[in-house]
Amino acid sequence: MEVRPAFLYLLTNKAMSKLPGALANLPLPIIGSPLFIISNPKLVVAQCKAGVVGSMPALNARPASQLEDWLAEITEELAAHNKAHPDAPAAPFAINQIVHKSNDRLEHDMEMVVKYKVPIVITSLGARTDVNDAVHSYGGVTLHDIIDNKFAKKAIEKGADGLIAVAAGAGGHAGTKSPFALVQEIRQWFDGPLALSGSISTGDAVLAAQAMGADFAYIGTAFIATEEARASEAYKQAIVDGSSDDIVYSNLFTGVHGNYLAPSIVAAGMDPTNLPQGDLKTMNFATGDGSKAKAWKDIWGSGQGIGAITEVATAAAYIEKLKREYAAARRRLAL
Repeated sequence: MEVRPAFLYLLTNKAMSKLPGALANLPLPIIGSPLFIISNPKLVVAQCKAGVVGSMPALNARPASQLEDWLAEITEELAAHNKAHPDAPAAPFAINQIVHKSNDRLEHDMEMVVKYKVPIVITSLGARTDVNDAVHSYGGVTLHDIIDNKFAKKAIEKGADGLIAVAAGAGGHAGTKSPFALVQEIRQWFDGPLALSGSISTGDAVLAAQAMGADFAYIGTAFIATEEARASEAYKQAIVDGSSDDIVYSNLFTGVHGNYLAPSIVAAGMDPTNLPQGDLKTMNFATGDGSKAKAWKDIWGSGQGIGAITEVATAAAYIEKLKREYAAARRRLAL
């Protein structure tokens, strides 16, 4: 099925945002969100080849020296794909940098990002001008994830090219704002690249995100239930079996509020309906160990959109499903 580039759809739906080169001609208006511990080169490459921006946290490469190996692998595989398929090149890839003061790998990991000229860098948990400047030095694009309008403005002031609005229902660290409220507030002052995150698992929801004013859908949880994802089979099956009723919003596990699967909390011996409050001081990304090991390895992050995920499939198969649903949604609305 032929799917036109995202920017052509934007022309028919609303005034175009100012999209930099790396984001201007995507086969699909989707960015796969970086999944802590779970994303790896295999998943990133599969996403990009299927027309979606693939991404992973730099901290997933452990030890730190592994990051260069992974960046070389991704870069070489995508270059070979593009050479073999000049009429259908892969989407660009992204690396997520945790810009939290406890991440003592940030300088090293940014050196690798610059060396390999990573097309898109997604920054989280802090906005830093020097990080944006480093990416801009070779022509890269930076997107910063935010949970409210105040943080959105700070990110742009510090040089981010675009924003990822993490609304209610998103997996992992998530905000509580309605996507309608968050997007409309940002669009009152910002006309640059904007992705929306929060319970997006279908092509219908991708189109809804664009109709609201976002340029891209930001999808994470659904990619956990793919064959390429570095998650346990039990975790993948829990995504398939679960629904929004199984999602618990808590700050216990990292000190920052996030959405997690209740069955994993029960399996860890806790009552998901009676969790104590967490402490922001417990968040620690030193030496790449991340926050508490339980937070992502044993306590499973998940967004509220899992009710639409019905099987474990390859990333390519899931993305093809998104394409079909997206096209069908457009036909229903005669767009």
